[in-house]
Amino acid sequence: MSRTPPLRGSRSAMRQSRKIDCIASLAMTALLASCSLVPAFKPPAVMPPASYKEQPAGAEVVAMRGRWQAVHSLEKENRGQWWKIFDDPQLNDLEQQAEKANPSLQASAARVAESRDIARANVPSLLPDIGIGGNAVRAQPAAAGLAAFGQPGKNLHPYTLYAAQGEADYEADLFGQVRANYKAFLHDADAMAAAYRSALLALQADVAQDYFGLRTLDAERQTLRDAVAVRKEAARIMQARFNQGDAGKPDMAGAESALASAQAGLLALDRGRAAMEHALAVLLGKLPSTFMLAENPLAGNPPQIPPGLPSQLLARRPDVAEALSSMAAANARVGAARAAFFPSLMLTATGGYESTGLSDLLRWSNRTWALGQLSGLALSMPIFDNGRNQAQLAAAHAAYDEAVANYHSQVLIAFRDVEDNLAAQRLLAGQAERTDEAAASAEQVTGLTRKRYDAGDADYSEVVTAEQQSLTDERAAAEMRGARFSAAVSLIRALGGGWSEP
Repeated sequence: MSRTPPLRGSRSAMRQSRKIDCIASLAMTALLASCSLVPAFKPPAVMPPASYKEQPAGAEVVAMRGRWQAVHSLEKENRGQWWKIFDDPQLNDLEQQAEKANPSLQASAARVAESRDIARANVPSLLPDIGIGGNAVRAQPAAAGLAAFGQPGKNLHPYTLYAAQGEADYEADLFGQVRANYKAFLHDADAMAAAYRSALLALQADVAQDYFGLRTLDAERQTLRDAVAVRKEAARIMQARFNQGDAGKPDMAGAESALASAQAGLLALDRGRAAMEHALAVLLGKLPSTFMLAENPLAGNPPQIPPGLPSQLLARRPDVAEALSSMAAANARVGAARAAFFPSLMLTATGGYESTGLSDLLRWSNRTWALGQLSGLALSMPIFDNGRNQAQLAAAHAAYDEAVANYHSQVLIAFRDVEDNLAAQRLLAGQAERTDEAAASAEQVTGLTRKRYDAGDADYSEVVTAEQQSLTDERAAAEMRGARFSAAVSLIRALGGGWSEP
């Protein structure tokens, strides 16, 4: 009986149908692979004010913006080196030393590298995981077992089975769980990088404030040393007058008391300076015993720091950027938790050689292969998990809500910091003028009181009181100058550091 060969058109139609089926399968696979359950991430809306409450008015802002532009042009060459606005070479050198050697900053940098490596370790596999290996098994077959399959059970001897195989595993990311987790790790790494920038800014500000603090103490120490020298001479003169009977015991006691008080105050300042110098050494990554900063009394006034526009603040603050990245990571983990409700597909392929003789292991006739899972299910979907996936999804939503709240909190803190330091910059300037005036007036009073004492119109206790008040006012003026420099540094830190665009 003859067979009728299939028509040429039928074969063509079958091939066409297979192509269509193949294309449809590939399209479905691509569709599933592109499916993502991560919610669209939109940072919470923040409406910054048009201007800061504590911002100086009108003409002052325009004048400061002019100086700001000069600083900005400097930043094009020295990006982020905001401390150069103080025009202090010694401060510039200390900042560079701290950035290179501070151990806390190095630890923060290591955490950034660690977070990046964790992200790379969780890259979604576009290609399967491939491995190779070998094995040797020594076995003794059971006679009863072979007899059950109709095989003779006599003269059974142990044998060795050699195997050399390769294996490829691939988890199809049907609903984007792997990619969602990878995105979360990337956002975690971005948050850690922002935390590093925040730590760097904090270190730079701490170095500058400790440096200006030391110089403030040097100015006070200089004032007290001058006071000690004057009071030593006054005590010497008073001793001579007492010996000659021209001064009484109360005057002598007053002169000695004033000298001892000034000497005690100088020792207290020396102790404070030593502690601050040790703290600065640690910031620079040095042993306190190996670091010494030459005395350099603080003088002059700090530069005015313009705040810029409130709308730019959130793009400049590294702590706000950290909160934003943490929120994005929490959002991606919501998508990963959603994907856990859907099927997962694991594809496995193995192939190699098996033989009871090592010499002929690699013969073509000894090849072996398998496609698909050898145990378990390649395609699986959760049906009942005792509420575990639902709880994990609820936890992911809660973590996202927490991240949103933390972001809002960080935004509020950022604006508060700027307002606080703008107020400090403005009010300390006025306070410094008053303390300078008080110091000048106290010095005049001291001079007049000494003349009255020399003329016999005043007791020496009045001279001591006037000198003490003058010394107090001079120290207050030095402290106020240091507070203004510290407030300038704090305002720069509140604004996010350097003035270059991020």
